Amino acid sequence: MALLLLVTPFARAQRTLDLNECRRLAIESNNQLKIAQEMVEETEDLKGAAIAQFFPKISANGTYNWNQKNIALLSTDQQQSLNQVGTTLMQPYNDEAQQALQQIAQLNPQLAASLADLLQSWSPEESLNAMGRQVTDAFNVDMTHVFAGAVTVSEPVYMGGRIRSLYKLSKLSNEASVLQLDKRKEDLMISVDEAYWRVISLQHKRELAQQYCTLLDTLIYHVDVMLEEGVATPSDVTKVRVKLNEAQMSLAKAENGLALSRMALFQLCGLDLGGDYRIVEDNTMWTFLPEDTLNMQQVWNNRTEIKLLELGNQLAHTNVKVATAGLLPNVAVSGSYVVRNPNLFDGYQNKFGGMFTAGVVVNIPICHVDDIYAVKAAKHRQNQAQYELEEARSMVELQVNKLNYELEVANKKLVQAQSNLENAEENLRLANDSFEAGVISSSDLLAAQTAWLTAKTEVVDAEIEIRMDYLYLQQALGK
Repeated sequence: MALLLLVTPFARAQRTLDLNECRRLAIESNNQLKIAQEMVEETEDLKGAAIAQFFPKISANGTYNWNQKNIALLSTDQQQSLNQVGTTLMQPYNDEAQQALQQIAQLNPQLAASLADLLQSWSPEESLNAMGRQVTDAFNVDMTHVFAGAVTVSEPVYMGGRIRSLYKLSKLSNEASVLQLDKRKEDLMISVDEAYWRVISLQHKRELAQQYCTLLDTLIYHVDVMLEEGVATPSDVTKVRVKLNEAQMSLAKAENGLALSRMALFQLCGLDLGGDYRIVEDNTMWTFLPEDTLNMQQVWNNRTEIKLLELGNQLAHTNVKVATAGLLPNVAVSGSYVVRNPNLFDGYQNKFGGMFTAGVVVNIPICHVDDIYAVKAAKHRQNQAQYELEEARSMVELQVNKLNYELEVANKKLVQAQSNLENAEENLRLANDSFEAGVISSSDLLAAQTAWLTAKTEVVDAEIEIRMDYLYLQQALGK
């Protein structure tokens, strides 16, 4: 069991990260890229919604209402009059008929009885009253339960170009969101490369600090031996020890900086900040040379920022058309099938009845001052977008020329640094030989070691600088 505990930590393989792996991990884990991808999908759906505006819309609606009271087209007095219309009309005739029967009964009782039976069997009063009640019932509208429904189809025919312009806006917005995604990927790659090469630089500087400390340790050993032999003085020992302390402090700073830089790189890659990963240097051989000629038109065509501003210019132009649509006529057609209960299609009936309807709506703006000012404001925004595009092109041209010049300078610095390193290495070799031969003092050897460390550090800085300058130039060229 004890053997297992000793072996297990060494059995785990340390994960190796190179530049391409760091880029891949950063793309997979970056939340800003995920947000940008969601924005792309959102604008695609909005573009689909804009396309749908060209097609008819079909909708169905239904309603139900309960009413406490019914609609009374006739008043209570009018209803009573109609219900008694026969009695009212026949009352004078009934009175005259009774008087006539009384007179006839005095002369001929038998004839009067026959006439009374005849009048009793023929009663127009009741018939008229029944007719009045029918009229009253017909005017009583039952509105307690009201149902209604409709299926409607509407189609815009001409909206002043608004629908077409809105579709173009959605299309341009989708293209802009795709470019934004590309721009965020590009910025992320730059950040990852910066963090990666910062780690590589600090790894080299840590190695240099360790080598320098080793050189100083060896020098202290020799100086101590020389002090015992009376060849060196305590002052010589002190100088070397001071330099060793300074070198150890530089080593500690390099290690601290390396730890922080590794955490920054791990954060970009979505890795555990305290994870044990080995960062290996990308040794791909590239010639990091400046451009001989610069085709600015091609650069503008490649730059994402310029493409976004060009899309912004097109968006502003389309917004002018959208605003202008408010001053143009609008034409739309619609058709419906409507059902109601109760319905009045064949008198008043408490049942469902329906019909088809079709219509055309035309709206002609006559005096819309707000739309006039909206068009003017949209044109001013279009001019702003054009000026912003022109200024951005000018700034890109300046940026490209500046970075190209900086890369040229960085190449010269690297050549000079490498030459200085060769001289410093040769000087250090000669100083070591001279010190061993007792020709020079420890201070002279210390100066040679310090010069070698400075030259080596300058080479590391120059190599990282030339890589980053080349990267910035490629970004500025849109490559």
